[in-house]
Amino acid sequence: MSGFPGVLRMAKRKVRRQARRLLGEDPVALVWCEVHRRIPRPPEEVHRAAGKGRLKPGHHWLLYVGAVLFFFVVVPMMLIDRLGGRLDRAQAPPRRQGPTPGGGRDRDPGREAANGVFDGDWSLTAGQLLLRWYGRSPNPKRLVLLTRDRVCLAASPRRRLSPTRAGDFRIVAEFPAREVSVEGEAGQPRGFATFRLCFSDGSWLEVGRLGEPEDADHFLRTIDD
Repeated sequence: MSGFPGVLRMAKRKVRRQARRLLGEDPVALVWCEVHRRIPRPPEEVHRAAGKGRLKPGHHWLLYVGAVLFFFVVVPMMLIDRLGGRLDRAQAPPRRQGPTPGGGRDRDPGREAANGVFDGDWSLTAGQLLLRWYGRSPNPKRLVLLTRDRVCLAASPRRRLSPTRAGDFRIVAEFPAREVSVEGEAGQPRGFATFRLCFSDGSWLEVGRLGEPEDADHFLRTIDD
């Protein structure tokens, strides 16, 4: 990949100003995105060697409040309802049960191998990037910035951020354009659009949940040219 033509026009002023400060130039395209599926669990020895970093995003304190309310309010109500159902079934005549469809089948051992997130080799660039994805920031969002000769990933240290106002992000990974290609198609349905970072060692990482429709459209048009 020799680089991207053009200059970014879409991003909000605060985001664009921080991008220019970090890169030393205006990016030609940028977009907020996330690993849009659960990161698969790596082998224990691989995770340990990488420092046993978190593999899930950090949660806002309101989520923990919701969890407490769920366990102390909703769960007791569910248990009471289930107990009432069992009492009703105990009073009903017994029914014959046939065989369960698909019973006894083993789960596909490769079903959760890479979960469609990456190529599956934890030792290569994409896998190593995933192992450290939440170590740099508990927030799942990453800002991918394209220049004429670089592809950079940035993150905000905050657990919550507004993609249009986040001006405190910093670069967490940077690759020369010759070491990574960005592949995606313009015109993808909003809300389902994805693109891939394909590295020179053959590994790849797919991301989605693209933020800011104008930025996403401009980004996808840029990499599709």
